[in-house]
Amino acid sequence: MTRELAFIERLRALATHPAARGLNDDCAVLPLGSETLILTHDMLVEGIHYLPGADMDDVAWKLVATNLSDLAAKGAEPIGVLLGHMLGPGDGDFLRGLEDVLSHYGVPLLGGDTTSGGPPRADGLTAVGKATFTPVPSRSGAQPGDAIYITGPVGAAMMGFEALRDGLEGDSAAFRRPMARLAEGQALAPYATAMMDVSDGLLLDACRMARASAVSMSLAGASVPLGCPSGRLLDALRWGDDYELLFTAPETTPLPVPAHRIGTVLLPEHAPLLLDGTPLSEADDLGYQHG
Repeated sequence: MTRELAFIERLRALATHPAARGLNDDCAVLPLGSETLILTHDMLVEGIHYLPGADMDDVAWKLVATNLSDLAAKGAEPIGVLLGHMLGPGDGDFLRGLEDVLSHYGVPLLGGDTTSGGPPRADGLTAVGKATFTPVPSRSGAQPGDAIYITGPVGAAMMGFEALRDGLEGDSAAFRRPMARLAEGQALAPYATAMMDVSDGLLLDACRMARASAVSMSLAGASVPLGCPSGRLLDALRWGDDYELLFTAPETTPLPVPAHRIGTVLLPEHAPLLLDGTPLSEADDLGYQHG
């Protein structure tokens, strides 16, 4: 067990409120009067989530978009965000990027905090939304016989990161400025039996969904859409940072948005994950894990 997973296991003893969903989901889901609030918090750390010396306008964009992606996986409509920012070089660029991304998604800044520190620098963001459909999708609803879908390709962020890291020409936008699939998430919420965004790698996130749903997930590698050369398939399946939506739905369900079928949900008689028939689990280096 990684240090991160061990820490989260201990946190579960504290997260007893039903809204926390046992810390097994992307967000907290909090009924409040006639509405259901959706809350999430993610951080970006220099040297881990972005390259040292990265343009701070891109860092601001990615910070907001990755948090909104968690709301998208719940089919939520954003209400606003709270920012935690570590002051340093490029603060003016950070503010410009923040204005760009908040304007793009029509999301207000509601407050937050600033501090000095670093390097490395770290920023955090809390995103608040409201459910557009109840029950709110979770990771835990996949059923045997369901089809497995993804809304778009994996691997483009990996290629963008490598281009930036190596100083090569190439489109790095997928890594620098990912897009949250808010419209797709809201459209899919009434139809998906389980849904999450792909942030830590398609294989690892599919395995997490399988564990949460107490099923097995069988993926066909050739069916996964790619934003990289086909020879990099296995790398792309593990790399992450794609922020497409991974979801399950009954095979006969007409989907309201374009999506790619990449597999089938099976009874939990197998490993949590099968890739082209090969059983896999979290011990098989499926994607990015802290610690």
